[in-house]
Amino acid sequence: MCGIAGIVAFSPKGQNQLDRITPATKRLQHRGPDHQAVFRHSSVALGHARLSIIDTSAAANQPMTDGRYVISFNGEIYNFKSIRQSLEAEGVVFTTRSDTEVLLQAYKKWGAAALDQLNGFFAVAIYDKETEKLFLARDRIGIKPLYYYRDEDQLIFASEIKAILAFDIDKSLDHESLYQYLQLTYIPSPNSIFKRIKKLLPGSLMDIQSQEIRTSRWYELPAPNPEAYNKLSFSGQQERFRQLLETSVQQRMIADVPLGTFLSGGIDSSVITGIAARYTDKLSTFSIGFRDEPFYDETHYAELVAKKFGTDHTVFRLSNADLFDHLFDMLDTIDEPFADSSALAVYILSKHTRESVKVALSGDGADELFAGYHKHYAEYKVRLGGLGKALVSGLAPVWQALPKSRGSSIGNMVRQLHRFSTIARMGWEERYWHLCTFMPAGQAARLMDIAHNPEIDDQRKQDILEAHTDDYNWFLHRDVRLVLENDMLVKVDRMSMASSLEVRVPFLDHHLAAFAFDLPASSKINGRLKKRILQESYREMLPDALFNRPKQGFEVPLLPWFRKELQSLIEEDLLADKWIEEQGIFNIEAVRSLKQQINSSDPGDVHFHIWTLLVFQYWWKKYFN
Repeated sequence: MCGIAGIVAFSPKGQNQLDRITPATKRLQHRGPDHQAVFRHSSVALGHARLSIIDTSAAANQPMTDGRYVISFNGEIYNFKSIRQSLEAEGVVFTTRSDTEVLLQAYKKWGAAALDQLNGFFAVAIYDKETEKLFLARDRIGIKPLYYYRDEDQLIFASEIKAILAFDIDKSLDHESLYQYLQLTYIPSPNSIFKRIKKLLPGSLMDIQSQEIRTSRWYELPAPNPEAYNKLSFSGQQERFRQLLETSVQQRMIADVPLGTFLSGGIDSSVITGIAARYTDKLSTFSIGFRDEPFYDETHYAELVAKKFGTDHTVFRLSNADLFDHLFDMLDTIDEPFADSSALAVYILSKHTRESVKVALSGDGADELFAGYHKHYAEYKVRLGGLGKALVSGLAPVWQALPKSRGSSIGNMVRQLHRFSTIARMGWEERYWHLCTFMPAGQAARLMDIAHNPEIDDQRKQDILEAHTDDYNWFLHRDVRLVLENDMLVKVDRMSMASSLEVRVPFLDHHLAAFAFDLPASSKINGRLKKRILQESYREMLPDALFNRPKQGFEVPLLPWFRKELQSLIEEDLLADKWIEEQGIFNIEAVRSLKQQINSSDPGDVHFHIWTLLVFQYWWKKYFN
C-alpha cells in the first residue's frame, strides 16, 4: 500500500512544473513512510511513497523500472505468485519477490489486458519511455483512489488531492459538488470539490500520449439480472459463498509484515476474523469501545468472538473526551469535504492498530452486497406492503410529533418509524435518494442561496442512479456504486492511510461481488434476516449472542459538542455571521436558522447539517483562507 503521484507536461508551462513532483510526493508520506522517490524523463515525472508489505527489501522500492517501463503502484495483487509463474514459464526473469515487478512484467507482456488477470486493489501508473505513453488504471470496485487534474498544459494525478495541490493549478470551487455534498455528506464520483480535479472511476483506465488522452472502462460491476439469477438451491448458494469468501480471506493474508483484523463485534468482521484465525497461529484483533456511549459499544460481542477463536485481542476504550481530542487531527487528514462522522472512530482505531500491525482485514462491503443496513430492511418492508406498512404510515403524524434521536433505543425507533412512514409514499428511485441523503435538496439550495429546481434535481438523481430496473438488487447495486465507493471506501482508505495502515476488504473480492449480484434478493433478506446468506452460512461458527440483535453502527456525540466544546467554533469562528457574510457562499439566514435548532428540545437531524457545514468551513479555511 502506498501513495502515487505524477505529471505529464503538454507545454513549456507544464514542463516548469515537473520539479514539483518532489513536494507532491512528500505530501503522501503518511501513505508510504518507508521510502519516497521520484522519476523524471522527458515530459513526465512520477513519484512514489512506499508502505512496504510484500518484499520489504530496497530492491522492491518504487518507482521501479526494467529499463524501458517505469511503474508507480499503490495496492496489492493477491494472485501475483500465479501470474509470476505464468510469466516465468514464458522466460521472464524476476529480480525481486514483489507484486510490483509482477504487475510491471504483466503489463509489458499483455498490455492493458493484464488487468483482467489481477485479483487485488490498486491504482497504478506505468510509463513507457520509448513511446512516451503513460498508462493509468484503477481497480474494479474503487478500493484505492486516483484523482487527476487536466488542462491545456498538463495532466496531473495522485492518490490524494493534497498532492495535486502541490502544483500550480486552477483551484476553482465546484458549486455543483458542494450542492451534492450538502445533501449526501460526500461528493460522488467522478467529481471533486475542485472544478478541474476529477476521480478516475473504478474499473477505468487512461492512456496519455502526445497530449491525446483516452479514457475507457476495463471492468463493469455486473448489473442485477432477474432473468439469470442463480438457480442453485439455497444450500448450494451457501456452499459457493463460503468457498469464495474463505478463498478471499486466505488470499488477503499474504504479507511479509504483521497482520490483524478489525473486530467490531458485528457479524461481518466476526466472520472475517473466524476465517482468518484458521490460517495463522495467533491472530491479532482490534476493537474500539465507547465508555460514554453504551448504546454504541459492541466490545462485549467482540470479546466473545476473540475468546472463541483464541485471538490476541486489544480493546481501545474511548471516552467522549478521547474522541474530541482526535477530532481536529482527523479533519486535517481530509483534502475535500467529507462529513461521515464515523470516520473519527475509524481514524482512532487505525491509529492504535498501527502500533501493533501494518495490515488489517475489515468487514466492509458486506452490508452493501448482502442487504445489511436498516434502509435495506425498510425498502424490503415497503415492497412487501401489508398491514404493517399501512399502520406505520397511518401514524405518521404521531412519529412526526415525538422526539427523535439516534442516541437512545426509543428515540432511534421513533426516528426509524418516522422515516419509514415518509418513504412509504414514494416511488423506489425517490425513496432510494431520500434514504441516502441527510439534507433535502430544497434546504441545500436555500443554504447556498440558489434557486431550487426540482426538475434539474430529478435529472441529477437519474445521472447518479443510472437505474435500469426496479428489481430489489438494483437498490443494492446503487449502494455499491454510490455509498460504498464514495463514502465507506473513502473513509476506510483515508483514515487508515493517515496512520500508514493498510486495510484489506475480503468481501469486495470481485468474484464474490459478482456472485452477490447473481443471487436473488430472497437469498439476502427476508422478513426475519438481513444478510441472510451470510448469517445462515456462518451461524454455527459464531457465538449465538451475535445473531438477531440490532445493528448498532456508531454516532459521534455531535450535538453535545455543539452545545459545549464546539460552541465557540460555531458562534465565533466557522459559522459566525461575520465570517459567513465575508465568505459569500452560504445564506446567512439559513445558517442562523440551523444554529438556533441546536438548543431545541427536538433538534432532529440538525447535528448532521451543522457538522456538514463545519467540515466544509474547516476545509475552506485550510485551503482558501
